[in-house]
Amino acid sequence: MKIETINYEPPENVMRDRVVLVTGAGGGVGRAVSRALAQYGATVILFGRTKTKLETLNDEIVAAGAVSQPAILEADLEHLTWDDYLALAETLENEYGRLDGLLHNASILGDRSPIEHFDPMTWHRVMHINLSAPFLMTRALLPLLKKAVDPSLVFTSSSVGRIGRAFWGAYAVSKFGTEGLMQVLADETSDADLRINCINPGATKTPMRTAAYPGEDPMIPATPESLVSNYLYLLGPASHGISGRTFNAQS
Repeated sequence: MKIETINYEPPENVMRDRVVLVTGAGGGVGRAVSRALAQYGATVILFGRTKTKLETLNDEIVAAGAVSQPAILEADLEHLTWDDYLALAETLENEYGRLDGLLHNASILGDRSPIEHFDPMTWHRVMHINLSAPFLMTRALLPLLKKAVDPSLVFTSSSVGRIGRAFWGAYAVSKFGTEGLMQVLADETSDADLRINCINPGATKTPMRTAAYPGEDPMIPATPESLVSNYLYLLGPASHGISGRTFNAQS
């Protein structure tokens, strides 16, 4: 599997007139990417489970002078049903008529423990939130993505979803599944305008990183804000025609 890096400087208003949904928008990479999307002209749909975080982000985007008003969708991926995803698709179609971009950013770490001792219910929860929920949302929103002129679907991967590593358990397996889902879907849609890719943010200063590496020097990981140009590349027009690939946000 060839892994690529991105070197991209987004031009002003490169995301203008695009409607993009970001899961896990309330914090970390999702928060930084959502702000950048709005800064460069997109209408951003802020999807997350914590209303106060989404409202704070919404206010920051508006205060920064965003061209388009963001939308807030408070929901917990752990508990959504198929009917909920269909209702989401209907709401977005009624409001926007299409979806130009979808970033699957939300995920959970679960336990860092050997498979031999991994808690079965934690395993199911991680696999559901990290893999099954993105499948269900993608499945429901594909018709809206296909209505866009230049749609992009981006999954969040990980280095441990490419080469297995001890004690990463369900998280690693879920990211292997994410890479597989991306590849299968990209191959199935190779004759369509829709492009589908994976991105690994790498070592990033987020609560998940702190939980995974509690003793790490906090100055080592990159800030989420330093990575946003990579996401603008994959979600914007510069990556038109590029599909079925997996990228690193850091070299």
